[in-house]
Amino acid sequence: MDQLLVQGGRRLDGAVQISGAKNAALPILAGCLLVDGTVTVSNVPIALRDVATTHQLLAHMGAQVTVTTAATVVVDASTVVECVAPYELVKTMRASILVLGPLLARFGAADVSLPGGCAIGERPVDLHVSGMRQLGAEIRIENGFIKARVDGRLRGARIVLETVTVTGTENLMMAACLAEGTTIIENAAREPEVTDLAHFLNSLGARISGVGTDTLVIEGVLRLHGGSYAVVPDRIEAGTYLVAGAITRGRVRVNRVVPGHLDAVLAKLREAGGLISIGADWVECDMRGARPKAVDVRTAPYPAFPTDMQAQFAALNTVADGVATIVETIFENRFMHMDEMRRLGAEIRIEGNTAIIRGANGLTAAPVMATDLRASASLVLAALVADGCTRIERIYHIDRGYERIEEKLRGLGAEIRREH
Repeated sequence: MDQLLVQGGRRLDGAVQISGAKNAALPILAGCLLVDGTVTVSNVPIALRDVATTHQLLAHMGAQVTVTTAATVVVDASTVVECVAPYELVKTMRASILVLGPLLARFGAADVSLPGGCAIGERPVDLHVSGMRQLGAEIRIENGFIKARVDGRLRGARIVLETVTVTGTENLMMAACLAEGTTIIENAAREPEVTDLAHFLNSLGARISGVGTDTLVIEGVLRLHGGSYAVVPDRIEAGTYLVAGAITRGRVRVNRVVPGHLDAVLAKLREAGGLISIGADWVECDMRGARPKAVDVRTAPYPAFPTDMQAQFAALNTVADGVATIVETIFENRFMHMDEMRRLGAEIRIEGNTAIIRGANGLTAAPVMATDLRASASLVLAALVADGCTRIERIYHIDRGYERIEEKLRGLGAEIRREH
């Protein structure tokens, strides 16, 4: 099993190009199932494990999936013959549930295994199921599968989501595109990845308005047509590399990003003492050699501070000047990596959904184990400043969300290598 070996103590300096957003690419690839034809998707993070799993899932259903360049995928879903997402593929990736809406809307049937993925807390499928039922689907959950059927087309409805859910919003939006009549989704997620999916669907002939707000209005159409679309840059990958620069007291520029997607993260980096510079498609954080200051973080749905950046700022706070509190409001199990951080010498106390971190003067290398995707990134960040060589195991988690992380960090001056 692959491991990462990180020799700490090097100040990062340089620029890194950001890949397409995993959390936008996955629903967009699932959305290709709505089209009886060919869709070309560019800026796809091809090297990610979750993207590869999505390719396998689409191919299992009979779609033709062709990788034409290092970041472009062509999907022809006119050949789909199987409306089943099996456990073998779904168990590694919760985003697999995103095929439910497209399959149900286009084919009138979908059997989707209950999903797996990172063990960071409850992410129930209830909102997906209840929303589909409101659109006219008959759904049973049995033998570990969501079995959904509809006679004819789905029907538009007004759906008020009980809580903000990214994948729930995406699934219902895709289903509503081919429904008869108008669907209104209230309390919809506003994340850039949700917005990107809406723009993608509209480019194929969907009629979605209210994009970027918490109320989406979808006027159903009979069919979508083929087309081409470029996935939005990954704001979480960008934020992770900016924190890598900050934690090492260095200077890192992230290129090919949408700066506005990073507002909440940049505000915290400024609090930490970073000098932030912004261009049309780049952002730079320069610590000018100074130790970061401790920053309090509270996660919440976009546009507030993202839960997917919480672990990275926890790593930053382990070596920051002062005491910080991190409050996690989205996923209840997202502090599992804190025990591994303590192995590196971090001073952390957990009280319910709050972590209290006292910045240490330094960390010390130790063998650690990744527990989920973003936790694994935080361990890499902590290892960058730990004295000695840190061995990070179970890095298959990190390969789900970061393309060639060791190559990109080496380009910034880190001493890091992968060991098979």
